Amino acid sequence: MRPQKSNPICVEAHLGTVVAEVQSFGISSSYQGILKREGGAGPAEGIYLHMGHRAVSVPSSRPFKTPYELRPYEDQLYLSKKDGLLLPVRVVERPKFYQMSTDDGIPYWKIALLHGENCLASTVFQMCANWSAEKRCKFCGIELSLRKGLTIPQKTPDQLAQVARDASKLDDVTHVVLTTGTQVHTKEEILHLSRCVSAIKGVVKLPIHVQCEPVERALLEVLKEAGADTIGIHVESFDEKVLRRMAPSKASIGLSTFERSWKEAVEIFGPNQVSSFIILGLGEKPTSVYRAVNLLGSMGVFPYLVPFRPIPGSILEAWPLPDAQYCIEMYRMSAEILSKKGLSSSQSLAGCVRCGACSGMKDFEEPKTDLTCRLTCDGKELQEAFKIREEVFVREQCMFKDTDRDDYDGQAHHLIVKQNGRIVGTVRIFEKDPGQRLWMGGRLAVLKEYRNMGVGELLVKEAVKEAKLRGARRFLAYIQIQNVAFFESLGWKRVGTPFIHRDRPHQLMEASL
Repeated sequence: MRPQKSNPICVEAHLGTVVAEVQSFGISSSYQGILKREGGAGPAEGIYLHMGHRAVSVPSSRPFKTPYELRPYEDQLYLSKKDGLLLPVRVVERPKFYQMSTDDGIPYWKIALLHGENCLASTVFQMCANWSAEKRCKFCGIELSLRKGLTIPQKTPDQLAQVARDASKLDDVTHVVLTTGTQVHTKEEILHLSRCVSAIKGVVKLPIHVQCEPVERALLEVLKEAGADTIGIHVESFDEKVLRRMAPSKASIGLSTFERSWKEAVEIFGPNQVSSFIILGLGEKPTSVYRAVNLLGSMGVFPYLVPFRPIPGSILEAWPLPDAQYCIEMYRMSAEILSKKGLSSSQSLAGCVRCGACSGMKDFEEPKTDLTCRLTCDGKELQEAFKIREEVFVREQCMFKDTDRDDYDGQAHHLIVKQNGRIVGTVRIFEKDPGQRLWMGGRLAVLKEYRNMGVGELLVKEAVKEAKLRGARRFLAYIQIQNVAFFESLGWKRVGTPFIHRDRPHQLMEASL
């Protein structure tokens, strides 16, 4: 049947919806010559299509009940839908470097693959210590491609350097992903990964993304010193029940360990250069995705939302694709939150977040808001926050003689607001009574020239949200009397009567959680 060119899809207006739907419905095609991927780490299945302005990974491994089909017409390939709408697409071609082999005769495609349109990806260790049935991540297919003879068990630094050099020359590869199966000896795993990074950097100056489980800070620093630009430490789900069922080995690590590693990684690699996969469609509660996006975003970690992809031969090969509308709702939710945190895929130097082919997030992203708010990411930002507090509480208000810092600062979470890259306000929150899940806020300070611009309101709202997401049942703060009306306008309530603190009248107030 001849495609109806009279009713084309408006790419700019509907691309995000189309991407979400094809990644949820799958695609059918009788078109030959499509480069498919089956097995491996990550969403390792499907075909790559260039749609609109970017490459998209589309499920294609089984006869999906899908309204989407690839249909050639004349010299153009179209993505068609049953209602007759058409979108011109282009299949990402087999890269030239696949035709080459290493000096010892190993085909390049057994060492690294093209992901998306310009990302070179390799699983350095193709075997995983958690591959046993009781510990395996049920969605993973890391060892399946090895069993099929499509790869080799371990890639050497020299092999990866050779492939990266030629892929850059022949196919305009612009960044590299190095992932790995979990190894028994963590230190040796990371040291080998770092040698691979160094070898690639020695022959071609491509930004490199590495992936690993939470490791000690010293090993994260080894990866950074070797030349890694970004890192992925993937928890997969914030829904604890789902994680225990689907990825028991990751659940056993514990969210607190992941959080420590994320925090240290952001201090080393910088905000927006650390990421975590959050898989959509494993049966998780939507509230867990909301919590993941907020907490990770506040830490400067990019939450990469990826719709579940059934890999042939994996434990979940018959698991259904996620609902498209659910994915769209999660993308829109994350877009709004991350724009306020100052995070975006375009700022990522390398890796899955930069590539974006396995998710529809890119197509829903919003520009950064004028004011962005998140936690401090390193010692430099924390010192800037302390300087603002000193300016307000020591110099301006004279509430303290030399410093307003105290013992609570060491355990507190410090939020900052930035405008055009400058920190202009700060507030801290901390857990005062873990048994009662009582949290306190305080040291709200905004530079004088940035007041009446919404900075204080943003800090208060984000502080309340952060405390609630971290499990607070009550959130209190001691408020100077002149600021009580402002807090009441944000929904806070007075608790008790005013009192004198540091020669100034204060009111204990409680947020509505």
